[in-house]
Amino acid sequence: MAHGDGNRLYEMEAFAAVAELGGFSAAGRALGKTPSALNKLVARLEARLGARLLTRTTRAVRLTAEGEAFHQRALRILAEVEEAESEARGGAPRGRVRVNANLPFGVHCLLPVVRSFLEANPGVTLDLVLTDEVVDLVERRADVAIRVGPLRASGLLARKLGESPVAVVASPDYLARRGTPHTPADLGAHERIGFTFARTLQDWPFRQGGEEVRVPVRGAVRAGDGETARRLALAGAGLARLALFQVTDDLEAGRLVRVLEAFEPGDALEIHALFLGPAGSVPARVRAFVEFLASALGSGRGAGARAGRSREGASGR
Repeated sequence: MAHGDGNRLYEMEAFAAVAELGGFSAAGRALGKTPSALNKLVARLEARLGARLLTRTTRAVRLTAEGEAFHQRALRILAEVEEAESEARGGAPRGRVRVNANLPFGVHCLLPVVRSFLEANPGVTLDLVLTDEVVDLVERRADVAIRVGPLRASGLLARKLGESPVAVVASPDYLARRGTPHTPADLGAHERIGFTFARTLQDWPFRQGGEEVRVPVRGAVRAGDGETARRLALAGAGLARLALFQVTDDLEAGRLVRVLEAFEPGDALEIHALFLGPAGSVPARVRAFVEFLASALGSGRGAGARAGRSREGASGR
C-alpha cells in the first residue's frame, strides 16, 4: 500500500496498527515509524473525523466506543485494499475472513478442515464464531455465515455447500434400558430430545404405508443447539433426530445406533454459505474460503454431508 502524509489510508493504517498492537511503540516497530509520527497521524485522523478514537494514558492506549466501531470498519477497508493490490499483481488471496457457523457444523465439518485451509492459503486469517443464533452479517461484521436448514428470503448471496440426511439415533445404553422402537407409534413410550428454539420443527416426520406420519417431540429435556442434543443422546437421555454429519463418527464407532431407518422420509438439511454481494465483487479471500469448504464437503471430510452445486442468488439467513 502506497504511503503518504496526505493519504487517508495511511492514517487509517496507523490507527489500526495502534489499536491492534495496543500502543504507539509496538505499532511503530511494526510499521517502521516512530511513535511520535504515528501519534500525529492518529491525531490528524481524529481531528478530521471530529471524534476521539483512542484514550491515551501513560501506561495504555484504549479504544473509545467510536474508536471500536471505526476500527472494525478500518480493518475491512484495509483488507479490501490489500486484496485488490494482491489480485492486480496476480497474487494469492490475502486478508481476514470472519466466519459464523452453527455449533454442529462448526464442530464436525468446519474445525477439522481449518488447518488445511490455512496451509493452502497462507495469506488468509480466520475469525471463527460458532453459535446456533441466527446472526445478521452486517451487524456482526461477518464475511460468511453457514446456514443449515431452510433459508429465509433476503438479499444475501448463497452458495450451496451440500446437504445432509437426518436420522433418529440413540445410545446402546438407552435402548438397553428402554427398548428399541420398531414403528413411529412406539415413540410414545420414549424420551424424545427436542430443541428450545422456535424455528425448529417440534415434531418428527416419518413415512409409513406411503403416507407421512408426524410424531410430536416430547421429553424431559430440550437442547439449545444440535451439539447439546447429540451429547444428551450419547449420555443416554433419549432419542434425538440429528443431521448425519453430526453423528456419522458416533454411528461408526457404535456410540450411537440409528433407529426407525425403514420409516425415514428421505429429507435432508441443505447447507449454504451466505455472504454479502454483489456476486462480482465478492473478495477473493471469501471466495477461496467458500470454495475450499465446498470441496472439503464433497471429498468426504464433511462427515455425512453431500456436496451440492454452486448457486448464487437471493436467499435467506
